[in-house]
Amino acid sequence: MKLSTKGRYAVMAMADLASHTDGTPVPLAEIASRQEISLSYLEQLFARMRRAGIVKAVRGPGGGYRLARAAADTRISDIILAVDEPVDITRCQHQMKGCMESGQRCITHDLWDELSRHIHLYLSSVSLEDVVSRRIAGSASGPRGMAAALRAAAAE
Repeated sequence: MKLSTKGRYAVMAMADLASHTDGTPVPLAEIASRQEISLSYLEQLFARMRRAGIVKAVRGPGGGYRLARAAADTRISDIILAVDEPVDITRCQHQMKGCMESGQRCITHDLWDELSRHIHLYLSSVSLEDVVSRRIAGSASGPRGMAAALRAAAAE
Protein backbone atom coordinates (compact mmCIF):
# COMPACT_ATOMS: atom_id res chain seq x y z
CA MET A 1 0.00 0.00 0.00
CA LYS A 2 1.19 3.46 -0.78
CA LEU A 3 -0.53 6.52 0.58
CA SER A 4 -1.12 8.94 -2.27
CA THR A 5 -0.05 12.57 -2.20
CA LYS A 6 -3.61 13.58 -1.22
CA GLY A 7 -3.39 11.93 2.16
CA ARG A 8 0.29 12.65 2.71
CA TYR A 9 0.05 16.34 1.79
CA ALA A 10 -3.16 16.83 3.77
CA VAL A 11 -1.48 15.51 6.92
CA MET A 12 1.66 17.58 6.27
CA ALA A 13 -0.39 20.74 5.75
CA MET A 14 -2.52 20.12 8.83
CA ALA A 15 0.59 19.53 10.96
CA ASP A 16 2.00 22.80 9.63
CA LEU A 17 -1.27 24.60 10.38
CA ALA A 18 -1.37 23.17 13.91
CA SER A 19 2.22 24.16 14.61
CA HIS A 20 1.85 27.72 13.27
CA THR A 21 -1.49 28.63 14.75
CA ASP A 22 -1.68 31.34 17.38
CA GLY A 23 -5.38 32.04 17.14
CA THR A 24 -5.09 33.89 13.86
CA PRO A 25 -5.85 32.29 10.49
CA VAL A 26 -2.90 30.89 8.58
CA PRO A 27 -2.81 31.67 4.83
CA LEU A 28 -2.50 28.64 2.58
CA ALA A 29 0.31 30.38 0.69
CA GLU A 30 2.44 30.24 3.85
CA ILE A 31 1.75 26.54 4.34
CA ALA A 32 2.45 25.87 0.66
CA SER A 33 5.76 27.70 0.89
CA ARG A 34 6.93 26.02 4.10
CA GLN A 35 5.91 22.52 3.02
CA GLU A 36 6.81 22.95 -0.67
CA ILE A 37 3.33 21.93 -1.84
CA SER A 38 1.49 23.49 -4.77
CA LEU A 39 -0.91 26.19 -3.59
CA SER A 40 -3.64 25.10 -6.01
CA TYR A 41 -3.36 21.52 -4.75
CA LEU A 42 -3.62 22.71 -1.13
CA GLU A 43 -6.70 24.75 -2.02
CA GLN A 44 -8.40 21.57 -3.26
CA LEU A 45 -7.41 19.61 -0.16
CA PHE A 46 -8.48 22.34 2.26
CA ALA A 47 -11.84 22.71 0.50
CA ARG A 48 -12.46 19.02 1.22
CA MET A 49 -11.26 19.32 4.80
CA ARG A 50 -13.46 22.38 5.32
CA ARG A 51 -16.50 20.46 4.09
CA ALA A 52 -15.58 17.65 6.50
CA GLY A 53 -15.44 20.12 9.40
CA ILE A 54 -11.74 19.69 10.10
CA VAL A 55 -10.74 23.29 9.31
CA LYS A 56 -12.51 26.64 9.27
CA ALA A 57 -11.94 29.22 6.56
CA VAL A 58 -11.64 32.93 7.30
CA ARG A 59 -12.15 35.19 4.29
CA GLY A 60 -10.83 38.64 3.56
CA PRO A 61 -7.61 40.44 4.49
CA GLY A 62 -5.76 38.48 7.10
CA GLY A 63 -7.78 35.42 6.15
CA GLY A 64 -6.70 31.84 5.94
CA TYR A 65 -7.48 28.66 7.78
CA ARG A 66 -7.60 27.54 11.38
CA LEU A 67 -8.28 24.21 13.02
CA ALA A 68 -11.98 23.53 13.61
CA ARG A 69 -11.12 21.66 16.81
CA ALA A 70 -8.07 21.22 18.98
CA ALA A 71 -5.10 19.37 17.50
CA ALA A 72 -5.46 16.80 20.29
CA ASP A 73 -8.99 16.07 19.06
CA THR A 74 -8.09 15.82 15.38
CA ARG A 75 -7.24 12.27 14.34
CA ILE A 76 -4.93 11.54 11.40
CA SER A 77 -7.51 9.09 10.05
CA ASP A 78 -10.07 11.93 9.93
CA ILE A 79 -7.73 14.04 7.82
CA ILE A 80 -6.97 11.23 5.39
CA LEU A 81 -10.62 10.24 5.02
CA ALA A 82 -11.64 13.89 4.54
CA VAL A 83 -9.57 14.09 1.36
CA ASP A 84 -11.10 10.86 0.06
CA GLU A 85 -8.03 8.75 0.67
CA PRO A 86 -9.25 5.26 1.53
CA VAL A 87 -7.16 3.16 3.85
CA ASP A 88 -7.87 -0.06 2.00
CA ILE A 89 -5.20 -2.25 0.53
CA THR A 90 -7.42 -5.04 -0.75
CA ARG A 91 -7.45 -5.51 -4.49
CA CYS A 92 -11.23 -5.27 -4.67
CA GLN A 93 -11.37 -2.00 -2.69
CA HIS A 94 -14.62 -2.98 -0.89
CA GLN A 95 -16.58 -3.71 -4.04
CA MET A 96 -19.68 -5.78 -3.40
CA LYS A 97 -18.23 -8.58 -5.45
CA GLY A 98 -14.71 -9.87 -5.07
CA CYS A 99 -11.63 -9.01 -7.08
CA MET A 100 -11.59 -12.21 -9.10
CA GLU A 101 -13.21 -12.42 -12.53
CA SER A 102 -15.60 -15.00 -11.11
CA GLY A 103 -16.81 -12.42 -8.59
CA GLN A 104 -15.22 -14.21 -5.65
CA ARG A 105 -12.70 -12.75 -3.26
CA CYS A 106 -9.08 -13.77 -3.71
CA ILE A 107 -7.52 -16.21 -1.28
CA THR A 108 -5.57 -13.43 0.52
CA HIS A 109 -8.48 -10.98 0.81
CA ASP A 110 -8.93 -11.47 4.56
CA LEU A 111 -5.21 -10.87 5.18
CA TRP A 112 -5.21 -7.53 3.34
CA ASP A 113 -8.59 -6.54 4.78
CA GLU A 114 -7.33 -7.10 8.32
CA LEU A 115 -4.15 -5.12 7.58
CA SER A 116 -6.32 -2.26 6.30
CA ARG A 117 -8.23 -2.34 9.58
CA HIS A 118 -5.01 -2.21 11.59
CA ILE A 119 -3.75 0.75 9.57
CA HIS A 120 -7.04 2.58 10.13
CA LEU A 121 -6.97 1.80 13.87
CA TYR A 122 -3.40 3.08 14.14
CA LEU A 123 -4.18 6.30 12.25
CA SER A 124 -7.26 6.73 14.46
CA SER A 125 -5.07 6.45 17.55
CA VAL A 126 -2.72 9.24 16.46
CA SER A 127 -3.76 12.86 16.92
CA LEU A 128 -2.50 15.88 15.06
CA GLU A 129 -1.00 17.03 18.36
CA ASP A 130 0.96 13.75 18.57
CA VAL A 131 2.47 14.44 15.15
CA VAL A 132 3.31 18.07 15.89
CA SER A 133 4.79 17.15 19.29
CA ARG A 134 6.73 14.29 17.68
CA ARG A 135 5.25 11.78 20.10
CA ILE A 136 5.05 8.99 17.55
CA ALA A 137 8.73 8.53 16.72
CA GLY A 138 9.64 4.90 17.29
CA SER A 139 6.22 3.97 18.64
CA ALA A 140 5.84 1.18 16.10
CA SER A 141 8.76 -0.70 17.57
CA GLY A 142 7.18 -0.92 21.00
CA PRO A 143 8.80 -0.44 24.39
CA ARG A 144 11.98 -2.34 23.56
CA GLY A 145 12.92 -0.13 20.65
CA MET A 146 13.97 -1.20 17.19
CA ALA A 147 17.60 -1.99 18.04
CA ALA A 148 16.60 -4.25 20.93
CA ALA A 149 13.98 -5.98 18.78
CA LEU A 150 16.57 -6.66 16.08
CA ARG A 151 19.05 -8.03 18.64
CA ALA A 152 16.36 -10.30 20.11
CA ALA A 153 15.38 -11.59 16.68
CA ALA A 154 19.03 -12.26 15.78
CA ALA A 155 19.59 -14.19 19.02
CA GLU A 156 16.72 -16.62 18.28
